[in-house]
Amino acid sequence: MHPMGVLDSLRAGRRNVLELIPDLATHAPILSGRTGRRWHMVMDPEALRHVLRDRVEDYPKSLVTKLMLQPAIGDSLFVAEGAHWLWQRRAAAPVFSHRNVAALAPVMTAAALRAVDRVATQTGRAVDLHAEMVAATFEVIADVTLSGGAMLDRGALHRAIDRYIAGAARLSLLDLLGMPAWVPRPGRMVASPQLRQMKAAADEAITARRGAPQSPPDLLDLLLEAADPETGRLMTTAELRDNLLTFIVAGHETTALTLAWATYLCAFDQKVQDAARAEAQAALGGRAAEAADVPRLPLIRAIIEETLRLYPPAAMLSRTARTADRLLGREVRAGDTVILPIYALHRHHALWDDPDAFRPARFLDIRPDRYAFLPFGDGPRICIGANFALQEAVIILATLLQRFRLTPVPGCDPTPVMILTLRPKGGVWLMADPV
Repeated sequence: MHPMGVLDSLRAGRRNVLELIPDLATHAPILSGRTGRRWHMVMDPEALRHVLRDRVEDYPKSLVTKLMLQPAIGDSLFVAEGAHWLWQRRAAAPVFSHRNVAALAPVMTAAALRAVDRVATQTGRAVDLHAEMVAATFEVIADVTLSGGAMLDRGALHRAIDRYIAGAARLSLLDLLGMPAWVPRPGRMVASPQLRQMKAAADEAITARRGAPQSPPDLLDLLLEAADPETGRLMTTAELRDNLLTFIVAGHETTALTLAWATYLCAFDQKVQDAARAEAQAALGGRAAEAADVPRLPLIRAIIEETLRLYPPAAMLSRTARTADRLLGREVRAGDTVILPIYALHRHHALWDDPDAFRPARFLDIRPDRYAFLPFGDGPRICIGANFALQEAVIILATLLQRFRLTPVPGCDPTPVMILTLRPKGGVWLMADPV
């Protein structure tokens, strides 16, 4: 393996972050090098446990991660550190309890039915399932965050998010050189005007909602009431807005990608698809899936998990070592970047049998090592919306597979490209024939 230089790494990172992961990462437990800044790429479950759980305070989110995301989501739960992160996490955790997530399922069911109706109008021609899943999950997140988002222009918000990820969220040369945060990154100096407008609209919606809760309560109502159990502190309008935008971005983009890749994989394995359809038809009897159906759809959940293994939306995480340490015998210095290549971990030959194959049954047999399968991260900073995402994905996929047979469109295979998330370049074009 010949390590890339700074400029080659920059070009690869701006084109597709996956190109920064060498093939050796799917065989070795750790790789180290220097590209402006010293780095260590970790694929060993015990070392990952050390970074994500045992010494989590010594491995905060990397400078690059913060520089990419803070213009859009501020110092919210996703990027905050220390005491500021802890109190937000304690306050928000009850919002994503099993009871509250289950109560939001009717919104997911309604979005699944609308997606089915849209796909049905395209019978006989190729359908971009990625675009359809983006539409469905954005409807869900808009409805569960702001009861339909009457004060927010959904289309404008989605366009602003997409432009931000495509532009300001790309790797900068200054990131690779390890330049400090106060050195301006031209692409991130100012958030887009559209994004600023959305922040202002979100602030207005929060202010209007105070004292006028919805019935039943939506995510904003639950966050307005969320208090630190130790201090009783409530979120300010700015904190609420930043966390709402975090949930909107993460809560639809990642689930849409999971569903899009799941439909693609099912289209190429008709045996798995037929078994999943039979499971859905037996459990649902023709109606759309609901929260109570999720435990009765184990194969469909396994398809979602296998999709998250092969195409994890957050395909790479990074941390910055705060203090000196050792990982698998390697010296780690304060300031080193520790890269967690989830994409390589999930395809590692020492951890998975036939790692590049689509085999949902592996999640029905024996659960994998917790730190060999990290689509939502782990430790104290595990994704707070993991249960929400899994429930939504199972409901939508079951409803879709029950109604349609998905088959590939020759010559339209998507390419996995990671900028901030792992997207299918060109879309996921499939035939969707009613069954």
